[in-house]
Amino acid sequence: MEVKNKIILALDVPSIGKAMELMDNVSDYLDTIKIGYPLVLAEGLESVTRVKEEYGCRVICDFKVADIPATNEKIADVTFQAGADAIIVHGFVGPDSAASCLDSANKQGKEIFLLTEMSHPGASHFLQPVSMDIARMGVEMGISNYVGPSTRLDRLGKIREIIGEDSFLISPGVGVQGGDPKDTLEFADALIVGRSIYLAHDPVDALNSIIDSIEL
Repeated sequence: MEVKNKIILALDVPSIGKAMELMDNVSDYLDTIKIGYPLVLAEGLESVTRVKEEYGCRVICDFKVADIPATNEKIADVTFQAGADAIIVHGFVGPDSAASCLDSANKQGKEIFLLTEMSHPGASHFLQPVSMDIARMGVEMGISNYVGPSTRLDRLGKIREIIGEDSFLISPGVGVQGGDPKDTLEFADALIVGRSIYLAHDPVDALNSIIDSIEL
């Protein structure tokens, strides 16, 4: 997988109108979008379909799927049917639950991203102690795509060591949460950036600033 300018926009806005307005401004610079619960709960899975069809971008649905295998499979199936190219899946629920999403993806020619560790401070309480085990589990399962935190570069580096250079690693936490774009890309293949862009007075200028910081 390749990501244009190594940036994935987290389209965590509360309405399809705001989403389309933002995409009208920045879509020339990006080819991969992450859509999570804020937009889908407000507008339905049709928002995924509409963004995908109107802008021709790759869509990763950030649903952090974490249920029993049967429920996970249903969630993955309807998400892919709406047009998503990939879905983010929690690993802490174990290999059977992750495998149900992987099976759904394989059947539909789609992908999953296995979430190893989140970028917020609270992740250190329960998720961080098992994040490396989650990464190892993913490797054993043959998963190729992973999510790891830009806010903890030492841990991001360890995740990279476990999953290997051939795996694709995307990283949230850049910008508002404090992650540095260029430093993060020493380990990750692409950055997930949301608030630093969509809350900016000029989203295009904010996006170009991040691109410039990567290229320096």
